[in-house]
Amino acid sequence: MTDRTYNALFLCTGNSARSIIGEALLNRDGGGRFKAWSAGSRPRGEVHPYTIALLEGLGIDAGFARSKSWDEFAEPGAPEFDFIFTVCDSAAAEECPIWPGHPTTAHWGIPDPAAVEGSEAEKHFAFAEAARQLSNRISLLLNLPIASLDRLTLKSRLDTIGQTKD
Repeated sequence: MTDRTYNALFLCTGNSARSIIGEALLNRDGGGRFKAWSAGSRPRGEVHPYTIALLEGLGIDAGFARSKSWDEFAEPGAPEFDFIFTVCDSAAAEECPIWPGHPTTAHWGIPDPAAVEGSEAEKHFAFAEAARQLSNRISLLLNLPIASLDRLTLKSRLDTIGQTKD
């Protein structure tokens, strides 16, 4: 067993919902083994109010949450990441900055809850569903024997987690 803390970055275009939820869940569930952040390629500048409501409903203090650019994490002095997870298809297709340390990357696409139209209940359900899918994938990540896997096997396992039918 290692005492190492792994750094992870969740990326999405707007950084207002899915990536923020991923950051919150991994920080909550990671048991100190993980430190997570989130960012966007074109951040909206504010966290979606349903994201805040979801986090608070899960008992997570949303005070950390802010919509920010991935440029913050490409500057000197930024954390060096072990893992980078894209959670929206548009961010996965974009050209990312060069990340120091060559982190292992995986695409964990989650449907955009902010794009759901319908009743308030349907919108809240979409955010809860995104959180459920991310929670399932994070649980699988937390159960990987990361320290004993070679880089290619780890990448393969992370990609498989991203393809998990939730």
